[in-house]
Amino acid sequence: MPDNTVQAAQEDRLMTRGEVAQMVGVDTKTVTRWAQAGKLRAHRTGGGHRRYRESDVRALMRGDGS
Repeated sequence: MPDNTVQAAQEDRLMTRGEVAQMVGVDTKTVTRWAQAGKLRAHRTGGGHRRYRESDVRALMRGDGS
């Protein structure tokens, strides 16, 4: 697998709210607020938990988010 494909796969991994909060340096409630405001797209698990794509989190950190 080429390096750029591996990097793309890693950036598309799903992260928990706690992982996102730690990565960005904010409280977990802030991550939830971002999702509710549409700043960060949340994907729901079968159990109803939110998960966030790492690529979306990185885009938000760069200011590329909506």
